[in-house]
Amino acid sequence: MFSIFKTDPIKKLNKAYEAKLEQAMLAQRNGDIRSYSMITADAELIANKIEELKNSAET
Repeated sequence: MFSIFKTDPIKKLNKAYEAKLEQAMLAQRNGDIRSYSMITADAELIANKIEELKNSAET
């Protein structure tokens, strides 16, 4: 009944994922390769969570 008020966790994670990729790109442009690799690793963790949620929603 109140499903329109529920937040979509996948949508929230997609926003976080896009933000991490943006941060990683800026770090790379500034020449900070160490930060770039750490932020990219964080983004990959978020991507894995998104895939898990998508897979659990399909079943």
